[in-house]
Amino acid sequence: MITWQRKLPSLVAVLVVSACAVPPPYRAPAPPAPVPPPTQEPPVETRPAPAPEPPVEQPPPPAPVVREPVLSAASRALVSQAQIQLQSKNYPVAASSIERALRIEPDNPLLWIELGKVRQAEGNYVQAENMGRKAASMSVNAPRANSSAWTLIAESLRARGKNSEAQEALLRAQGVR
Repeated sequence: MITWQRKLPSLVAVLVVSACAVPPPYRAPAPPAPVPPPTQEPPVETRPAPAPEPPVEQPPPPAPVVREPVLSAASRALVSQAQIQLQSKNYPVAASSIERALRIEPDNPLLWIELGKVRQAEGNYVQAENMGRKAASMSVNAPRANSSAWTLIAESLRARGKNSEAQEALLRAQGVR
């Protein structure tokens, strides 16, 4: 029995060491904890509210852009031709030259004023007034062209004997109204 008793402590030591080397039995991980649903309340802000800023003065709106119309080289040549024809009392040809320039630049109020001057020279004051009104509507932001248009209107009205209306148009030409 001596052999068994002598082997017992070494057997216990082997069992203890072998028990340490064996992994523990497998355990499944625990299911995750349920997440509570989000609350509908906004989070409470803990920062102090910023102090109100003093009102900032707004700059005044920009003035309208003044853009006086100018004639292109081709239109300028046609207007020069028309003025020569107007001096020689060749009104239909002068009107034709201005109308050709209007086909080049239909939105130029200076050409409508020139055509109105031709119509006025012909004695057609109603058409001259209409040309002046068209030019005035196109030259709202161009003071010189607008003034010329209202002067043409005033002259056409005065020639027709509408003196009070002509006076009003003249005031608009001078920038009073």
